[in-house]
Amino acid sequence: MRRAFRLGLKAGRVAQVPVISLLRENNTRKGFFEAAQFRAVFSHLPERLRPVAEVAYETGWRVRSELLTRKWAHLDYDAGWLRLEPGETKNGQGRMFPLTPTLRAVLERQREHTTAVERKKSRIIPWVFHRNGKPIRDFRDAWQKACRQAGCPGRILHDFRRTAVRNLERAGVPRSAAMAMVGHCTESIYRRYAIVDEAMLKDGALLLADLHEAERLAAEKRARNGDKGQ
Repeated sequence: MRRAFRLGLKAGRVAQVPVISLLRENNTRKGFFEAAQFRAVFSHLPERLRPVAEVAYETGWRVRSELLTRKWAHLDYDAGWLRLEPGETKNGQGRMFPLTPTLRAVLERQREHTTAVERKKSRIIPWVFHRNGKPIRDFRDAWQKACRQAGCPGRILHDFRRTAVRNLERAGVPRSAAMAMVGHCTESIYRRYAIVDEAMLKDGALLLADLHEAERLAAEKRARNGDKGQ
């Protein structure tokens, strides 16, 4: 509404823009996968969709626009990168994700499968992820069915993005590097995805307890040394 009035003002069709108060947004997303939940959903997915899920879990890249569009030309085994070219991402910037051992293993298996299909069909298949040589456009029904069977109904593909961010946080990856890997331009957006869960809170409490214990031991040591000095 406010945008419409501003356009009207610019076009000379309205005299002024009225004051329009915006409702407070509460769009912080909370869905993510624990490792066991991911494995459960993974086990119920059709075989040809499993590599997509594995790469999404590892990278946090958007499934439909960033993973299903990958071609073999975007994969550099020697240098160790999976690439998104400038203009292919939501923010228009290119991106690279290093081939972790898990990611490399998944993509190597997918390359072997693709080579076998190419030989059978006598043609080149450019897509990294495909169904018998044809690009995968959507798999919403198969995804929802797998989530229900795994006892995780209502999960969405975008939960992989939040999961990857949280895993990077848990692993202690520097935030600037994690933002570049997943594709967040601003730290404010990244923080929305860096969900603090119970395990991270407990780990934080343990670290705090270790700090207090170290301080206590140091104080006792100083006290003993002081007694000896007297």
